[in-house]
Amino acid sequence: MTPMVDVAFLLLTFFMLTTQFRPPEEVTVLLPDSNSSLKLPETNVMTITIEKKGRIFLGFDSQYLMAQLFGDEFRTKRAMEVRINNLEALVTQARISNKKLETVIKSDADAEYGVVSDVMEILQKNMVAKFSFVTNLEIPSTKKK
Repeated sequence: MTPMVDVAFLLLTFFMLTTQFRPPEEVTVLLPDSNSSLKLPETNVMTITIEKKGRIFLGFDSQYLMAQLFGDEFRTKRAMEVRINNLEALVTQARISNKKLETVIKSDADAEYGVVSDVMEILQKNMVAKFSFVTNLEIPSTKKK
């Protein structure tokens, strides 16, 4: 029985020490509420984050794409701040590198609509007809008035 406990603790220690945790987000956004409960894609994801002040961050779930677009030193980052005029070229390069890339827009609830509209126009120019918005699930109240 003792050897089995030793093996269990050895395995537990091994998995705890080798697990890679997700790095912290580059920017924190307050998400708007929605009634939609659709699941977001888990792989091949390009995330465009729009901050409350209008700053735009571009990120990928692939470290390879992050290194290819922003340089090897940014391989482990979740997202990089980009200017709106550079976004179109970066989206084009990313879509050339990965044809299966799915786009997710994560916008702050208080972000200006003009910035979000500009991002959607850039996506349409790059033939990205399908993209998802990240929102908080709003649970309707059960109280009757």
